[in-house]
Amino acid sequence: MTLAVQHARLLFVETARVPIALGFNVAFPTVLMLFFVVPNSAIADDPAGATVATAQITVFAVMNSCLLNFGVGVAEERARAWDPYLRTLPAGPLPRMAGRVLNGFAYILLAVTPVVLVAPLLTEATLPPSALGLAIPVIMFSSLPFLFGGFAIGYSMSVKGALPTAQAVMFPMAFAGGLFLPPETFPGWLDTVSRVLPTRAARELGVWAVVESPVSVVAIAALCGWTALTMVLAVWAYRRDEGRRFR
Repeated sequence: MTLAVQHARLLFVETARVPIALGFNVAFPTVLMLFFVVPNSAIADDPAGATVATAQITVFAVMNSCLLNFGVGVAEERARAWDPYLRTLPAGPLPRMAGRVLNGFAYILLAVTPVVLVAPLLTEATLPPSALGLAIPVIMFSSLPFLFGGFAIGYSMSVKGALPTAQAVMFPMAFAGGLFLPPETFPGWLDTVSRVLPTRAARELGVWAVVESPVSVVAIAALCGWTALTMVLAVWAYRRDEGRRFR
């Protein structure tokens, strides 16, 4: 655990030394909130609508942090000469993986916090402490498919391939998952497809955490299924990379 904390500290400091990287990760979801939710009086002036919109932006912040930190971040790390040396150490890959996960969770909280602070100040969103207490574990659980998906991208691609792939995954999944437009506006076929996506599942659980709505069993099942699938892909990508570079 000590090694994992040290790895997390190292990764955090490395990113913090590049202000544009830290600022983009933290500010981008808040900018979306300020541009698309706050000026829209039909949403901002409706407590339920503003709260649901906040949950949607929060899920996007989680996905953005995971795909960039774990996808692009891992690809960048693999390109450095330091990475092969670390893999030869007797500690094994688990401390490094755990450290990157801890670092990712830290950036998730940094990205989500401004959105949660802006929402009650500039809209009619209601986020009581009890809802926040439930929302935090829901956010962490919902981040798992994107976390492992980021690992799969980072360990299977170069930096040049990881960045466009992460973006190509992020924006279509965000749209189809109801993070930019409410699923109620979707045509029937898109709504059906949307229900099996991890973004839609994360949105449904996020809305359940902050608004009085029934728990979606389909969302929980979809999130668990995507978590298992992306975990398998991440393990495969890591072993494939290790086999190619160190045999």
